Amino acid sequence: MTRREGGFTLIEVVVAFVMLALILSVSFEIFSRGIARAGDLGDRANALVVAQSRLAATGAEEVLKEGVWTGESEDRRYQWQVTVRRAEELATPPGGKTPSAAYALYLIDVHVSWRGADSREHALDLSTLSTAPKPT
Repeated sequence: MTRREGGFTLIEVVVAFVMLALILSVSFEIFSRGIARAGDLGDRANALVVAQSRLAATGAEEVLKEGVWTGESEDRRYQWQVTVRRAEELATPPGGKTPSAAYALYLIDVHVSWRGADSREHALDLSTLSTAPKPT
């Protein structure tokens, strides 16, 4: 009778390496997707800052009036468009007359777009209502 020495056979070692390779490749894929998702969320957070700053600046830097304004962020990565419309014109009552008041209600829409790391176009929209003295 021959005595068998302890150790692994070649097939056991190959199977262990194949399993290790599969586990590592799946782990790297999960990790890389997590990193990419974090980058996308960072881009969306920056776009939200741009949109909020445009909402805050509209009507604060100059008198609120109807129109469309466009521009881009300081780093030129985010393009924005601000649209200001009279809200009374959007919801005119059935009689066709709007009530007389010293102030007008305006709808402010901000659209921010950018190209992500995946080379696709992304966009974020914010809206708010604001009042301003009626134009004379």
